Amino acid sequence: MVCGQRVTYNRGTLTNVTSRFALSNNAQNTITSTIAADMDAVNLVIRQRLHSEVALVNQIAEYIISAGGKRIRPVLVLLVANAYGYKGAAHHELAAVVEFIHTATLLHDDVVDESSMRRGRQTANALFGNAASVLVGDFLYSRAFQMMVSLDSMRVMQILSDATNVIAEGEVLQLLNMHDPDVSEESYLQVIRSKTAKLFEAAAELGALVAGASDEQIAAAGEYGRSLGTAFQLIDDVLDYAGDAEAIGKNVGDDLREGKPTLPLIWLMENGTEEQRALVRSCIENGDEQHFDTILAAITTSGALDYTRRAAEVAAQRATDAIAGMPDSEYKQSLLHLARFSVDRSH
Repeated sequence: MVCGQRVTYNRGTLTNVTSRFALSNNAQNTITSTIAADMDAVNLVIRQRLHSEVALVNQIAEYIISAGGKRIRPVLVLLVANAYGYKGAAHHELAAVVEFIHTATLLHDDVVDESSMRRGRQTANALFGNAASVLVGDFLYSRAFQMMVSLDSMRVMQILSDATNVIAEGEVLQLLNMHDPDVSEESYLQVIRSKTAKLFEAAAELGALVAGASDEQIAAAGEYGRSLGTAFQLIDDVLDYAGDAEAIGKNVGDDLREGKPTLPLIWLMENGTEEQRALVRSCIENGDEQHFDTILAAITTSGALDYTRRAAEVAAQRATDAIAGMPDSEYKQSLLHLARFSVDRSH
C-alpha cells in the first residue's frame, strides 16, 4: 500500500445506533439499556426535522444520517441529562440538534478533504457532487438553529452558537496546517480541541443544562465532553495507521494522503531519524505516494503510535476525573464506559 492509495470494501449499514459500542458486552448492554428509549425518540425527531420540500435535500440528508455511526454526541446529551435526573423531552430535541451540526460538518469535511469513503460507503460528495453536499450541509446547520430557537433558551443558543463558531475556526486552522510538516504538537492539539472536542463539550454541557444542573456541574460536564472528544480523535489518529479499513469505515492512510500532520507524524518528525523525518516531510508536503510502507513501519516501530495512545489515555482519564462528583447512577456508569471505550476501541 502507498501513501494516498484507497482501500475499498463494502459494509452493511447498522440501524441500531447503540450497537456500535463494542468495548465489551457489559459496556454495550449498559449503554443500550439505559438510553434505548431515548435514542428511539431522538431518531424520530431526526426523521421529522429532516423533511424539506426540496427532494434533493431529503435524499442527501437521509443518505448520510442513515449511514449510522456511533452517535456519541447525541448520546452524551442523553446520558448527562439523565445522570442529573432530567424527566422531560427537550433533551431529545437537543440531541438531534447536535447530530445535525455534526452531520453538517461531515458533509463539509468530506468536500474539503476530497474524501470518497466514510462509514464503509461512498461519501455524499462522491455520490451527489460537492456543490450539493455543501448546500445540504448548510441546510442542516440552518435547521439546527431553527430547532435551537424553538427551545427558547438563550443559554442553549450561546453554547451551540459558540460551538459552531469554534468548530469553523478549527476547520480553517486545519486547512492552514495541511501539507505543513512543521506543525507543532500544541498547534495540532488546538485543532482537535476546536474541530472535534468542542461539539463533545457542547453536547455534555447541554445535557447538564437542560437538567437544571449548577454552573459547576455544567462546567464539569463540559470538561468531560472536551476530554472525551480529544481521546476519540487521538485514537482515530492511531487507527488511521493501525486500524483495519473495513472496521474503521474509511480509507486507511487518508490522513497522510491528505497531508494532515496528525500526532503520530508530528512525534515521528520530532523523534525519528533524519531519513525518517525527510520521508515524512516529503509525503506531507508533496503527497509522495512511494514510501507509505516505510513511513508506516517507522511510525509503528518508533513508538509514535504508543505515544499517541498514551496521550489519548491521559485525556480519557481527565474525562473520568471530571465527573467524579456526579451522582452515582447507571447513566454515570455508561459515561465511564464511554471514556474507556474511547481508547480501547478498534473502530
